[in-house]
Amino acid sequence: MTEAQDWNAKTITEFRANEGKVGGAFEGAPLVLTHHRGRKSGREHVTPMMYLPHDTEPDVIYVFATKGGAPTNPDWYLNLTTAGEGTVERGTETYQVTVRDLTGGERDRVYDEQASRYPGFADYARKTAGVRVIPVLELRRA
Repeated sequence: MTEAQDWNAKTITEFRANEGKVGGAFEGAPLVLTHHRGRKSGREHVTPMMYLPHDTEPDVIYVFATKGGAPTNPDWYLNLTTAGEGTVERGTETYQVTVRDLTGGERDRVYDEQASRYPGFADYARKTAGVRVIPVLELRRA
């Protein structure tokens, strides 16, 4: 098991044991577990990620394909956009979602809001400047 897989497994266990709350670096941050199928393997994966809730629509959240500021998009992003759907665990609730990749000004507005709330996201954007634009996905309850 890689270090990232080990971290994910521990985070998933803590999330499920504490009704969607975790400690450590993500204490107090909104966290969701996103289920997605490998576009090549067909295997189900579960990835913990921070999200931004929509201002007025409780059935919409946004997730960010930062990959810690790496030069490539994370596999989960490719899996979700290829499938166009997935499942999330949010708090104690699990539900299906549709996936939409935001673009242009809409994407920029949502990403900037997340970066203003959590400055680490501004750091990720600086690391990827000139290399890639960090994707923002809208996950909407199906």
